[in-house]
Amino acid sequence: MNECTVALFPTAGMIRCTLIQVYGSRIMAVAAAAITGGLAFESVFGQVPQTLSGAPVQVQPYVPEPGVPLITITPGTPDPFPIGDATASGDSAGTGGDGNGGGETGSGTAGSSTALSTMLAQPWGAVALANLQVMRVNASAIAATCVLESGCQNIAAPSGSTVSGAFQMTNATYTSDINAVLAENPSLSSQLTSGLAGKMDPATEAVAAAQDLKTAATSLQSSGISNPTVLDTRGYYNFGSRYGATLAQASDDQNMSSLLPTYSSSQLAANGITPTTTVGQWRQSIIAKIGNAANQPILSG
Repeated sequence: MNECTVALFPTAGMIRCTLIQVYGSRIMAVAAAAITGGLAFESVFGQVPQTLSGAPVQVQPYVPEPGVPLITITPGTPDPFPIGDATASGDSAGTGGDGNGGGETGSGTAGSSTALSTMLAQPWGAVALANLQVMRVNASAIAATCVLESGCQNIAAPSGSTVSGAFQMTNATYTSDINAVLAENPSLSSQLTSGLAGKMDPATEAVAAAQDLKTAATSLQSSGISNPTVLDTRGYYNFGSRYGATLAQASDDQNMSSLLPTYSSSQLAANGITPTTTVGQWRQSIIAKIGNAANQPILSG
């Protein structure tokens, strides 16, 4: 019985052919080229290396959330919510626009990741962003607020207070704001946690905080500030509507305690304000925590 096996070995861009003849127990290797009327082979070359033109195609991942609009972020597009760099640590105001002078409990980093990135890094961040787009409130302004209030952490209310959540709102302010939101945007009701339980759902509380800032911005516009920023509305959110325009329009050399006569020294101290703190120093303390996010407008359109 005769068997012939042809083995191909690519080398130096050519094909070498070896004919192996098996006859019984004897094995003979005969070069194909030596066979009479030998075999002719054309040179065959291996794969030609290819150079990519530009970056490889990127997969765009997403995580679907039932009932929430899908957000697609295309790689390479500019950040629609640019904000500056800063570090937030230690203390940040927390009154939720009630004027209660709640203690400063926040801690977190805005840093090179930016406040918006800090918020989006939270499990609830993307859902909050989708809801805010419906409200036409600048997401970076809301992100800066949660960095200032709690470092974007969901904080429970201390004993004797109702101030809680990532945006540190009282029950009264939260309820008022969330009702205003639903009256204007009833379609959001399916996205939000109902009742006061929503205050401890950061994605829901973000909507109430956005309404508070939106109301503050509208109020300041009526006072002559055409495009209110995070810094402009900070007094409103932190110390209540009574002092919103006063603090936004105050000069840097004015004394904070004199502009907040209904606040006790302990309440002011809880917010990092001493009897000698000026408006300029207070503003700089905010900028130090959120950087250029302080200049972000509240309204996005």
